[in-house]
Amino acid sequence: MHIHAYEKVWLAASVLLILFLLGSVTYGAVGPGIAMVSDGESAIDPGGIDEDERFSEPRVEQVGETEYEAYVVARQFGFQPDPIVVPANSTVTFYVTSADVIHGFEVAGTNANTMVVPGEVAEITVETDAPAEYGIVCNEYCGAAHHGMEGKLEVVSQSEFDGGRNGGDGE
Repeated sequence: MHIHAYEKVWLAASVLLILFLLGSVTYGAVGPGIAMVSDGESAIDPGGIDEDERFSEPRVEQVGETEYEAYVVARQFGFQPDPIVVPANSTVTFYVTSADVIHGFEVAGTNANTMVVPGEVAEITVETDAPAEYGIVCNEYCGAAHHGMEGKLEVVSQSEFDGGRNGGDGE
């Protein structure tokens, strides 16, 4: 059987592309710096979020000199607290859960982005810089009013944060 030279070239190129695809998928799964979703965090009851001490009162709290934790609940069709107020030049770890359906939690204009699944707690850490205002959007379709599900992240000066704006009371 005779194979034409052009067919050999296309056959070799196809095999190389397939090998490249398999290699990139393998690297994406086990490459350095790549972390899979951990199941180490205990699940919570989405219907009992109001009884969970972390999420019964969504808030931002200080846990170190410049370290803060923000407890956020996503539910159709908004985020609590709203706005989320954090101080500038700090490290904020967001713990986000859902009370009803799958949501997304994306801080627009940054690389902070996670999926929020009912019964699970998504954890994402962000380092803040100068005071600014960011939009928070749900990037997972969650129902008829999904297009209007948005929130706000306000990065304020430390003095303004200490002045009482950290409760997310909408001032």
